[in-house]
Amino acid sequence: MSETPKRAQRAGHGADTIYWDPAKKSFVGAVSLGYAPNGKRRRPKVYGKTKTEVRQKIRDLKKEMQTGVKAPANYTVADAVNDWLERGLKGRDEKGTIGKNRSMAHKHLIPFIGKAKLKELSADDVDDWLDGRAEFLATRSLRDLLAVLRRSIAHAQRRDKAARNVALLVTAPEGRPGRPSKALNLEQAKAVLIAARPSRLYAYLVLSLLSGVRTEEARPLTWDHVFLETTDGIPPHVAVWRSVRKHGETKTRKSRRTIALPKQVVDVLEEHRRWQKQERASKGMEWSPAGRVFTTRSGEPLDAANVRRDFKAIVKKAGLEPEWTPRELRHSFVSLLSDHGIPLERIALLVGHSSQATTEAVYRKQLRPVITQGAEAMDDIFAEEKR
Repeated sequence: MSETPKRAQRAGHGADTIYWDPAKKSFVGAVSLGYAPNGKRRRPKVYGKTKTEVRQKIRDLKKEMQTGVKAPANYTVADAVNDWLERGLKGRDEKGTIGKNRSMAHKHLIPFIGKAKLKELSADDVDDWLDGRAEFLATRSLRDLLAVLRRSIAHAQRRDKAARNVALLVTAPEGRPGRPSKALNLEQAKAVLIAARPSRLYAYLVLSLLSGVRTEEARPLTWDHVFLETTDGIPPHVAVWRSVRKHGETKTRKSRRTIALPKQVVDVLEEHRRWQKQERASKGMEWSPAGRVFTTRSGEPLDAANVRRDFKAIVKKAGLEPEWTPRELRHSFVSLLSDHGIPLERIALLVGHSSQATTEAVYRKQLRPVITQGAEAMDDIFAEEKR
């Protein structure tokens, strides 16, 4: 039967009707959905180029109403992502988790599929978008990007703004090879520490390299969590209980740990504490034993940018390529222990992983199969370093 546009006779108030609207140059479907709480009749409209399209939209609208989902017609992917970033990440670290997801979404998601209406988004649309990004992003980044979309749509579902999550039907493609993690060998590590010796970052790097703490754990470290003397048979140690994450939690429960300190680290931290007291006294700043171990010249907390900038200069001074990052000190810690014969399960405890499987997965390139034990490994490894 022909669908020639012509004015159709409208049915009664209780029925669905489809008619041609010359002004809008499209078919209009008026849907009867009963009464609202205020007593007014619910009669939304849908539009389409053909009656068939309008009938399908009427069926979809009724299905949404039956399931309790009121997906707004103009609610876009960008709206869903921004709502999730604004409301779905409460309590997360603003500079860490939230900042990373916001940057990823605004660079690689919203500019490409942000204008798509969420209720019309298909699995094919998501596949095409990810395939287009695969030329520029590593596989891990593509997976993270897909996770942002999945969580954004799930957040919209919980607020009755989406009927289904098509992103769950999609698998992230293989992307560009990511930059492989790497570790300093012993000679490189010694060169970095020698180059860092005059720097205020020296103690930070010694602690990171010789104890394996994460960079986000070293930055908020306070002196009341550093114990540099042997007491009641307990050796010098550092209590890694905080991080720069929101509310100060460590990455996982197993990340909350107490680590015995090699003698070199104890010596360097003692020197660092004396120097810090003198520096603060010379500037008229009050010394606090509960204050931060590592700060800027003005006594402010270090941020990631401070550390990256200074570390890059130190690496260059040591004669290495500048691509090294502070987080690779932790990789170096694992690699040096493994080379020295420390077993995987002990390394897992030292770096605060929930299981040795995590250590093996993350640091597999730095690990070597070993069966022997080691004691005070880092003091042995760096015994010949000239400070």
